[in-house]
Amino acid sequence: MSNSNLTRRGVLKSGAVAGAGVALPTIFTASSAAAYTNEPMGGSVTLGFNVPQTGPYADEGADELRAYQLAVEHLNGEGDGGMMNTFSSKALKGNGILGKKVEFVTGDTQTKSDAARASAKSMIEKDGAVMITGGSSSGVAIAVQGLCQEAGVIFMAGLTHSNDTTGKDKKANGFRHFFNAYMSGAALAPVLAARYGTDRKAYHLTADYTWGWTQEESIVASTEALGWETVNTVKTPLAATDFSSYITPVLQTDADVLVLNHYGGNMVNSLTNAVQFGLREKQVNGRDFEIVVPLFSRLMARGAGENIKGILGSTNWHWSLTDEGTQAFVKSFGTKYGFPPSQAAHTTYCQTLLYADACERAGTFNPCGVGEALEGFEFDGLGNGKTTYRAEDHQCFKDVLVVRGKENPTSEFDLLEVVEVTPAAQVTYDPDHPMFTGGALGECNAG
Repeated sequence: MSNSNLTRRGVLKSGAVAGAGVALPTIFTASSAAAYTNEPMGGSVTLGFNVPQTGPYADEGADELRAYQLAVEHLNGEGDGGMMNTFSSKALKGNGILGKKVEFVTGDTQTKSDAARASAKSMIEKDGAVMITGGSSSGVAIAVQGLCQEAGVIFMAGLTHSNDTTGKDKKANGFRHFFNAYMSGAALAPVLAARYGTDRKAYHLTADYTWGWTQEESIVASTEALGWETVNTVKTPLAATDFSSYITPVLQTDADVLVLNHYGGNMVNSLTNAVQFGLREKQVNGRDFEIVVPLFSRLMARGAGENIKGILGSTNWHWSLTDEGTQAFVKSFGTKYGFPPSQAAHTTYCQTLLYADACERAGTFNPCGVGEALEGFEFDGLGNGKTTYRAEDHQCFKDVLVVRGKENPTSEFDLLEVVEVTPAAQVTYDPDHPMFTGGALGECNAG
């Protein structure tokens, strides 16, 4: 069925006005009740979990898969229910999704766009997946989001931090719960200025793909607005494992801050090299040399070991938060796996529940109905406080955490401390912000 034959025109959102101003619940007209891609016909529904099981982001992928499995158990009424008990929406009943048992298939993205598209395509065409989710690379997320748009299924993004995912490459069938590079800059820059001063000189090493580019752009813009000077920006290959040749030139400049726009194993290796070259003991311009990692996680902190101590960055969520939802999730995850979840696990667990909840509220697996239920959806109880899925670009807006590597960790999991909870209002931007323009959301495609 073509996109023109089945778009969002057949869906009436909750609170929309019909006829003489009467507010109706989400319903489908006869024109939008037709078949759609992988419409579940039996007693089960299949979800596709597409994660990096190999490659530089494999640690994140492993934790994503753990969270997906936990979410499926909770949806099917097994375990303690986790954040289903704290989620402000009460549509989920623990009887699957719309009464159908949730099953899943998995794929390995390899942190490569082509491999990710191939595995997603197989899950859709061979396994009948009605929704695809996962990934720990923005290049992968953008590639798979485009595929899902073409195939007529919903894509619930995993870890993707590039502005482009909900900017120039946004799609009507794609939704992102994770924060983005602009938000990291908006949250982190004021903390950097307060701690390190407003007259710093920064040197950037940047992963050479969509995430790195937009992370660099965001941090440069936010720090320069507060008085920092950008000395140089250097791109590094995603496949790099030794960054020594990129660190050496830093020593030949008057930069007094090194910004590592790297993630996963890349960040662990580049930070290790920077410490080996003595940057953390160096003094430039009469002040201590500083290293900043704009985006990092507990998994990366564990890999970096002692080197992460005192280093500032941002994160989407952290298991030490004290809200009810976070505590419920940490308890469920810890009971099942024996250790606290990462931000990767939190994001993918939330995306699974949010998709299932949208299906329940829409009364269908039709991606156009699910999309309508997610657009403009406001919720709480999943960590990070009150959250909104903005209709204009399908980006979630919520509080963002600025974190620092702990100087005296009490365990291998107690590696980060939250130094600032940045309110959502401070990281919110207009849909037509220059960093996010260049592409149209388009229309929902049901297949």
